[in-house]
Amino acid sequence: MITKQKSRVDACFERRSEDSKIMSLFITAGYPDLESTVDLILGFEKNGADIIELGMPFSDPLADGPTIQYASNVAIANGITMKKIFQMVKEVRKSSQIPIILMGYINPVLRYGIDEFCREAAECGADGLILPDSPPEESSLIADAAKNNNLDMIYLVAPNSTDARMKKVDELSSGFVYCVSVTGVTGARQGEEVARSVERFIGRVNQNVTKNPKLVGFGIKNHDDAFIISKQVDGFIVGSALIDAIRKNYPNNGWMDNVFSFVKELKHG
Repeated sequence: MITKQKSRVDACFERRSEDSKIMSLFITAGYPDLESTVDLILGFEKNGADIIELGMPFSDPLADGPTIQYASNVAIANGITMKKIFQMVKEVRKSSQIPIILMGYINPVLRYGIDEFCREAAECGADGLILPDSPPEESSLIADAAKNNNLDMIYLVAPNSTDARMKKVDELSSGFVYCVSVTGVTGARQGEEVARSVERFIGRVNQNVTKNPKLVGFGIKNHDDAFIISKQVDGFIVGSALIDAIRKNYPNNGWMDNVFSFVKELKHG
């Protein structure tokens, strides 16, 4: 077994100052069109993104609400493939070292071949994997392949996770632990709804997840939400609200600049 080298993700958290938060942004590869993904990632970085979660579209996205389902369907209709996703990461790597986590579902990975997928993901410059439908108990094959290719395996905890399970996820994760702020599918929610449940949940997370940094996601719509909800952890994740911002502006003139303004506001207020 190869000893895991320090990753771009590790370095990102090491650079974080105590009074700042890591902002991880989810974007669906190939949405709103195949040509924009690389430019969006580079623009997100310029406007405050610290980590990119690059969605691998799948026709049956169990953990996703209507917003990300919509983006996945558009990307699939646009002709996105795993090879094209790897090529996008390779393009980003020509000018950026921002950590890129591939996020999606286990079926396309199995179809591609676990070893081949992890090898090509690492070769193109990806840094890790988030596969919500592949929990630690069922992912030893992909976890071994990821480790052999120095890819972080990032697992999820949620408000209904037991303390024992949180400890197990912390033990098996590398890079960070993804804290799902509310039970249910992805999507922007009312900030107060999320904030109330998050405070209790994050208290338990901080008692049980001690090895890895923690990012909280699901339900964050704006800067205020982000900083209230991530107060006790290392940072926050935004997906659906970002897809909504793209959907609202595309393909109008200046749509990309408007999306970048939204990203800057998310991070800096």
